[in-house]
Amino acid sequence: MDRKIRQLVQGFRTEDGAGVSLVRVLGNRTVQEFDPILMLDSFDSTSPDDYTAGFPFHPHRGIETISYVYLGHMTHRDSLGNEDTIGDGEVQWMTAGSGIMHEEQLPAAKRLLGVQLWLNLPQKDKMVGPAYHSIKNSEIEEIERDWGKLRLLAGEFEGRKGYMGKYLPLDYYDIHLRPKASAVLNTGKDDSVMLFTLLGDAFIDDELAREKTAVKLTSGDQVRIRATGKKAQVLFISSRALAEPVAWGGPIVMNTKEELNQAFDDLRRGTFLHDRISY
Repeated sequence: MDRKIRQLVQGFRTEDGAGVSLVRVLGNRTVQEFDPILMLDSFDSTSPDDYTAGFPFHPHRGIETISYVYLGHMTHRDSLGNEDTIGDGEVQWMTAGSGIMHEEQLPAAKRLLGVQLWLNLPQKDKMVGPAYHSIKNSEIEEIERDWGKLRLLAGEFEGRKGYMGKYLPLDYYDIHLRPKASAVLNTGKDDSVMLFTLLGDAFIDDELAREKTAVKLTSGDQVRIRATGKKAQVLFISSRALAEPVAWGGPIVMNTKEELNQAFDDLRRGTFLHDRISY
């Protein structure tokens, strides 16, 4: 059964960090429908003034942040002592777990293009140890098809395996469609599947989704994606809905208000981090 569009969400321009201009597509209002994806921010600018202020050190707990920088670069530093730069097609995967402090700097480039997702952690894994992993281009398989190509950022595609998350399954593809080309992707019938039109418009089961739109799909075992007369770049994101309560306050996402209050109390008391501080 073909998946169809259940909901289309176009973002709004806002600023975050120290003054980074971005488009916030998913957030507090879309938690239930897009579960387990909590947030999706889109970056697309040819003006360094929009983003070089970056995101100074800030805390996270209870989530994983996954950044895909297709064009440009992002430098990460955190309270575990990690320092790393990704860019031009690479992925940064950070597990906040019980608590981490990190910063993200965005150096000037001809164009910054990418997205950051917040992937919720299951209730039983909210307080796992924090961790950082980068997925470099050498680890990302590019699979050629007659309709274009698919970059396997994480998870599995037709028996091929990329980086595998520890806490929730996540199949994450960057799909490049030639003009007028059509791709059919198989999906687990009950998986939580969404698309994001990163560049160009695309037809999803014959319904048009404009560029920079998050598309939540109905259940089914396949999805049809077709480019218009121009090429399209579409992100495919598939996971498992948690159907758990969400208590969200700024950079922290827990299951109850009490847990959320505890997290902010830990921040005030200096007991937020369970691992060493190296910044």
